[in-house]
Amino acid sequence: MNLLLLEKRTLPANVKKTARKVAAAREAQASSLMNDTGLLMLRVSTGGLLAGHGSQKLFGWFNGPGFKGFAGFMESMGLKPGTAWATAAAASEFGGGVLNTLGLLHPLGPMGMIGAMIMATKAHWGKPIWSSAGGPELPVTNIASALAITLTGPGRFSLDRLFGIRLPRALVIAAAVLEIIVLALGIRSRPAPAPTSAGKDTTTAAAR
Repeated sequence: MNLLLLEKRTLPANVKKTARKVAAAREAQASSLMNDTGLLMLRVSTGGLLAGHGSQKLFGWFNGPGFKGFAGFMESMGLKPGTAWATAAAASEFGGGVLNTLGLLHPLGPMGMIGAMIMATKAHWGKPIWSSAGGPELPVTNIASALAITLTGPGRFSLDRLFGIRLPRALVIAAAVLEIIVLALGIRSRPAPAPTSAGKDTTTAAAR
C-alpha cells in the first residue's frame, strides 16, 4: 500500500501504524530488488566485456592478437619480461571479468579489473581523455564501474550470495597490497627509446 494513500485513510492509530510499517517494508524490498537488478546488469556488462577483451589477449579469440602478440606489445611499453607482464594483465582482465560477472569471490573480480585498467591507461598517457583522440576514456569508465561494484558489493544475484561466500578481510588486504606493488612497478617502467638515425647507420654499418 502506498504510504501517501495510507495517510489519507481514516484508520485507528494502531492499525495505521502497523500498516505504515508493512508498506514501508514492501517499498524498501522493492527498492532493494531494483538495486540488485541494476548491480547485476552492471556486473554482466562490464565484467563480460572485459573478460572477452582479456580472452583476445590470452587465447586470440574474437580476432585478438593472442598471447604472443600481446607479450610483444607489453615489451614495447617497457614491461619486461613481456611474457610475465602479459600473463598478469590478461589474467586480470579475463579472470577479473569472469569473477565480476558471476559475483564470485568479491571483491577480487573488480579489483583485478581496476588493476588491468589502470595499466591500460599507460598506453594512452599524454593524450586527451576522449577515445576518439586515442585517450583513456574506456579504461577510466571501466575503472569507475569496477570501483562502484567494489564499494557496493555484488548484490543478491551473485554466486557469493548463493553459496554464502565471504572472503577473509586479511586475504582482501593482501591482494590489494600485492596489486598496488605490481601497479607501481608497471607504472614506473618506461618504453625503450626508439633508435636514432645515427644508431641506425651504425647498426647498418656493423651488419655490413
